[in-house]
Amino acid sequence: MKTADLIVIGAGPAGMAAASTAADAGLSVLLLDEQPRAGGQIYRDVKRAATVRGHILGQDFTEGLPLVEGIEKQGITQVFGATVWSIDATGKVACSVNGQGIVARGLRVLLATGALERPMPIPGWTLPGVMTAGAAQILLKQSGLVPKRAVLAGSGPLLYLIAAQMVRAGVPPLALVETQVRGDFIAALRHSVGALRGWRYLLKGLKMLRETERAGVLRYRGATGIAVEGERQAKALTFTASGQSHRIACDTVLLHHGVVPNTQAARSLGVDHVWSDRQACFVPRPDQWGGTGHDRILIAGDGAGIGGARVAEIAGRLAALRVATDLGRMTGPERDAQAAPLFRQRNRELAVRPFLDTAYPPYTGALSPDDGTIVCRCEEVTAGDIRRFARLGCKGPNQAKAFGRAGMGPCQGRYCGLAVSSLLAQENDATHDGTGYFRVRPPLKPVTLGELAATEDQTGRAG
Repeated sequence: MKTADLIVIGAGPAGMAAASTAADAGLSVLLLDEQPRAGGQIYRDVKRAATVRGHILGQDFTEGLPLVEGIEKQGITQVFGATVWSIDATGKVACSVNGQGIVARGLRVLLATGALERPMPIPGWTLPGVMTAGAAQILLKQSGLVPKRAVLAGSGPLLYLIAAQMVRAGVPPLALVETQVRGDFIAALRHSVGALRGWRYLLKGLKMLRETERAGVLRYRGATGIAVEGERQAKALTFTASGQSHRIACDTVLLHHGVVPNTQAARSLGVDHVWSDRQACFVPRPDQWGGTGHDRILIAGDGAGIGGARVAEIAGRLAALRVATDLGRMTGPERDAQAAPLFRQRNRELAVRPFLDTAYPPYTGALSPDDGTIVCRCEEVTAGDIRRFARLGCKGPNQAKAFGRAGMGPCQGRYCGLAVSSLLAQENDATHDGTGYFRVRPPLKPVTLGELAATEDQTGRAG
């Protein structure tokens, strides 16, 4: 069995920053990530992609290079292609690498599992040719591929970034179809003080919008009734905006209306979660250092609530300082001296979040889809099915599994969980916290019997 002072699950900004900070404090670190290279979703494959596509992806992307370079140091053992499928509160972690099971134990485990793009269930969203906007960005980062004749639809600043990147790549989208309305911006003005503190983020958004406008990309706001036309594949996007019906013929539809914490690992450990009205999702409740109530388990980054790459990096460093102090590698005063500027910086970075979350809410039509819209893709369960289960007495998502297998497919509820909980809460006139979420148990990801049978039992210390 491999051992380490700190096991970090996830090599995004939080995980990389934590690993580097912990190693600098003299801790041994085992860094596990499912991807073949470090970077996470936001800095995916940055070390290679920055040299060939940095001018397209922008400065915010290339800022990930120092983090990737920072984990190339003594004391950090990096294991990529590692699918983590079990974590327990004692610090034991099981994963699969190249078809072989590996078991490791850490004195502390940091969950830096990041975020998931919020699914946007609308009519036709399961057709070939429809994907999330983030998935399109992954294709651009890793392979330099850009979908042609594409329409971007939904809500959130990420749409502006992807539209601008597509323009720079020479394949601008046909249109930008946004769901937020003027009233959302007016409501966000109550957070204007924080917005002014985060003026750099707002300025970036304006610049990206100008890029897309100069490229002739059509822009619609306040869109409702969004649907994808097609039988065997996407053919067009239809919607209503400014009182008029629109149809845009296209080959690809890129959907996005926010990101949400990836909470599967934390939930498997029984970490407390609460519903966040502002982010319209469940979030865990770590302390300021990332502590969870389990002595050995910490959380950092977007998996603890959406804050963005810089906030995630800061959270990773703070968690590592906490671990270094717990394990006797630095004193409390030393930790606090290093942490003080990090806390101040985190507060500055988070100041703009209430404004952004209010100005760009999730699309209402996808939070409460029509009865015929599929919400659980794996098992083809519709919104109408979930409402019918509620009328038959189903009170929570775990019951819904028995009623109709919602959440029992390969994704294990990652992509339908919020929709199922929300629909049940709406139909039962209950709170989200009272309705709850899927109960998550190992294996967190599908694992074969062969991988279990080939599980290593090594001794030795990582790093």
